Amino acid sequence: MSAVLVAMSGGVDSSVAAAMLLDEGHEVVGVTMRLWGGESDTGCCSVADVDDARRVAQQLGLDHLVFNFGDDFLTHVVDPYVAAHVAGRTPNPCIECNRHLKFARLSERAEILGFDAVATGHHARVAAGPAGRWELRRGADPAKDQSYVLHMLGQRDLSRTLFPVGEMSKAEVRERAAALGLRTAVKPDSQDVCFITSTGGRRSFLGARIPLHPGVVRDRSGGHLGTVEAVEMVTLGQRRGLPLAGAAHRRYVIDVDVPGRTVTVGDDADLLRPDVDLVDLAWTDGPVVGEVLAQTSAHAAARPARLDPDGRLSWREPQRRVAPGQSVVLYDLTDTVVLGGGLAA
Repeated sequence: MSAVLVAMSGGVDSSVAAAMLLDEGHEVVGVTMRLWGGESDTGCCSVADVDDARRVAQQLGLDHLVFNFGDDFLTHVVDPYVAAHVAGRTPNPCIECNRHLKFARLSERAEILGFDAVATGHHARVAAGPAGRWELRRGADPAKDQSYVLHMLGQRDLSRTLFPVGEMSKAEVRERAAALGLRTAVKPDSQDVCFITSTGGRRSFLGARIPLHPGVVRDRSGGHLGTVEAVEMVTLGQRRGLPLAGAAHRRYVIDVDVPGRTVTVGDDADLLRPDVDLVDLAWTDGPVVGEVLAQTSAHAAARPARLDPDGRLSWREPQRRVAPGQSVVLYDLTDTVVLGGGLAA
């Protein structure tokens, strides 16, 4: 029997994870991280979510703790999110939250308190691989797999991390929660960034923190097509929200120059690139070079590529340009085991 600290977000997955560990005979304590103290009506940081986690813990007969990591969240997630928009990069705050809060700060606190492991409701799997090394694998439910956002976990993290629902489908998780009478059984999944409200959106959030500047929209030859209200909010590959009415075919953002206040658009083919340079690489079990499968967003399919020692990833077939700041996650050739990942330069 192990002492396990379960991160309870107030959602159905972490609720069932806690129940499963309890059934297995572990000494289980639930914890909810209070990360964002500002306005929130989406994601996993609202007051209602904390209350749901507390009530589920009560239903299960678990002690429930609340850790206030708000300062760390500002430093490692919110401030870099804002800075990325100023620099014309596309951040992924959920990955940075996992990296710095859910699997660094929380694990550190758990170890200090004497817990043997940390568990979450992520749909992913940890298993022993060759020579006793730990592997991070995709969740059993392809539609809900969350291994992409966990690629930064190294051997020490994996040795102390449990994903109880990783072998289950989402439907099975909800069935288990309903059978237990848990209040989260039919609760919708979180879909959005927790500190961006559904009413105000990114514009309201960023506008309160940085100046937003209008930008000129041009085609590849430099022709003027119109303007955007805030160049800081335009993302590579974007099609909607651009002044392109009456265009004969679809056009996409192929470049964003924030200092120059210019957005360049082109055809879908103009986004294709043979390679992408990766920086800030993190590995689950040491650096890898050679043939891999690479995934460029949480819901994209992994594509064949080759990684060079200098971090250049060359696609077998040209792929859409990855927005600077986005994570590219590398899998083995079975498309099952996470090798690591990095950020598009």
